[in-house]
Amino acid sequence: MLLRTRPIRALLLAGTCLLAPPALAGVSQDMANKLGGSELLPSGAQRAGNAAGTIPAWDGGLRTQPAGFTAGQDRYIDPFADDKPQFVITAANADQYRDNLTDGQYALLKKYPNSYKMPVYKTRRSYAIPDWVAAAIKRNAVNSKLVADGEGIAGATGGVPFPFIESTPNPAKAAIWNHKLRYRGDDVRYTSAQLITTPGGSVREGKLLLELKYPYNQQNIEPDDLHNISIYFLQTILAPPRSAGGILLVHETIDQVEETRRAWIYNPGQRRIRRAPSVAYDNPGTDSDGMRTNDQFDMFNGATDRYNWKLLGKKEIYIPYNSYKLHNAPSYDDIVGPQHTNQDLMRYELHRVWVVEGTVKDGTSHIYAKRRFYIDEDSWHIAAADQWDTRGGLWRVMEGHTIQLYDQPYPAPAMESSYDLDAGRYLLLSLNNEEGRAFNNEVEYDDDYFNPRNIQRRATK
Repeated sequence: MLLRTRPIRALLLAGTCLLAPPALAGVSQDMANKLGGSELLPSGAQRAGNAAGTIPAWDGGLRTQPAGFTAGQDRYIDPFADDKPQFVITAANADQYRDNLTDGQYALLKKYPNSYKMPVYKTRRSYAIPDWVAAAIKRNAVNSKLVADGEGIAGATGGVPFPFIESTPNPAKAAIWNHKLRYRGDDVRYTSAQLITTPGGSVREGKLLLELKYPYNQQNIEPDDLHNISIYFLQTILAPPRSAGGILLVHETIDQVEETRRAWIYNPGQRRIRRAPSVAYDNPGTDSDGMRTNDQFDMFNGATDRYNWKLLGKKEIYIPYNSYKLHNAPSYDDIVGPQHTNQDLMRYELHRVWVVEGTVKDGTSHIYAKRRFYIDEDSWHIAAADQWDTRGGLWRVMEGHTIQLYDQPYPAPAMESSYDLDAGRYLLLSLNNEEGRAFNNEVEYDDDYFNPRNIQRRATK
């Protein structure tokens, strides 16, 4: 049995809801019917390319498996292996491309002028999702609502809740919800490396076993059947040895005012599991040496209530995309360099992105005083993120490198990078190059698997 909200708290929340403004509904059915048609992708993105021809029209995405690929094999074959860089952005020509770079990308090019570069390839709009997810997004367009001042949603399941963000009362928060609830499969298991570098070039490696269940992404599930849970997340530390056996369990909530994130930590030294309300916001991420915050996993996760958010509009930006070359690098030594990653393995493409910016609210705090997200128009994945410190200086720069799992289909992480411009260090997440099978999408978890009592029993056997 899952833990439920206490009755007294539920009554108090019910009373609060009577005083709250009404939830705001979605778009008309006529507008929703445009999704997947001649003008719009199922996700709400523009189907047409740009006027310059540097962004092509979407043609249905990548669903065809390359010759030689067998579903369930270790690595995903690069369907674009014959592509060559069209040009390379360096510190010497960065100003020429400045309008299509994030502040963070420009800063990295200037910080490492002799080595950092961005190879730019032909844009391949490979994003695709199952047909039933496309149908779910169309339903969500009509039924989804932002509630609790945008800290919760209602009426959605299966895919992004707000394909028409500009029709919502808070487009910026709607875009972030789309990132958090984008389709990523149902049950997934994979091993992820976490690599932390020092300015001297040494590397500390950690390894995490990640097991996830996305109730929100289950086919035919109704919103009321979710019990306010979007994701079950179970993380077990495999390395380094001093941390091995530590467990983090998270139940991510949908209406985060009705109930905040539920989190538990198992400490093998204490041999007990305990609630962990600190697993949120800017508290340090697991075994990260302070190089990332809890809300930086998956580029951004969790509550948005410490920031004032605004939508800055849509831009054309060179972002990581179709990172199969990176995904197929044989070892981490091939990826990690003394100052930055091996940029010859990276692939950048010109895509339209929604730009969302958050500034810390008065009366609250976060180590990042300002954040800017660059959200891929097609997939709603945050492809790049810049973070500023409390003095107004650009501090940390993130990129999310993805591949399209053409046998599923949906985009999945190949790597997340986070550079600390002040410390001259960087951190890599979500790598699995040396871990055998990339993603196991054939596992099936029931809800009780993520019950904290079950975790306690498993950990102490």
